[in-house]
Amino acid sequence: MMKLAKNEIARLIDLSCVRAECDESEIRQLAATARELGVVCVFALPSHTRLLKSLLVDAAHIGVGGAVGFPSGGHSTSIKAAEARELLAEGVSELDMVINVGWLRSGRYEAVREDIRGVVDAAGGVPVKVILECHWLTPEQIRIGSQLCVEAGAAWVKTGSGWAPSGATLENVAIIREAVGGRAGIKAAGGVRDLATLVAMYRLGVRRFGIGTASGTHILAECAAQPGGSVDVS
Repeated sequence: MMKLAKNEIARLIDLSCVRAECDESEIRQLAATARELGVVCVFALPSHTRLLKSLLVDAAHIGVGGAVGFPSGGHSTSIKAAEARELLAEGVSELDMVINVGWLRSGRYEAVREDIRGVVDAAGGVPVKVILECHWLTPEQIRIGSQLCVEAGAAWVKTGSGWAPSGATLENVAIIREAVGGRAGIKAAGGVRDLATLVAMYRLGVRRFGIGTASGTHILAECAAQPGGSVDVS
């Protein structure tokens, strides 16, 4: 039996505040909650990245990630690459980019691959997680999109941005796992709101979870309340 304690679950969690309506008070709360919970990384929209970085300057164990192409993924590749470079100059340790959903749905697979590669190249070795936005894709499009991510050099494939109505489902995660075949990590985001969901996805191979502050706090409280303060993930 393999068990994970609260602090180990926390190190699987990226807390995010990436909605358009998030204001500076929410960014400050994001940083405070990240400190309290001990999560692995935090994300805000690019205009808030400098503030978020300053709030966590003395918390080296918490990474600050950069959001590229949010929320639609419809930016040109050159703009996404420029955004990535600007965020890296701000000191982010990871990049989460939105795939060009419209191109993927249109069957423009080479264009999608090169769009991802443009950001991967701009990242210069910093891990890039590519958001498929599964809610808008068929199972076959999820499979193809996952393969394109791997071919373009992405470190992770991610289910959603948190802007679409859904994203992280067991079905979607299973498709991604089969498509990437261990060649990239899997990040689930867009619907992970309780410990049972997190555990079920962990068992399918998910090793990062994009979660809002309220859900992250709830999930870790659930874990702490388990017998022995840990949860079986085997």
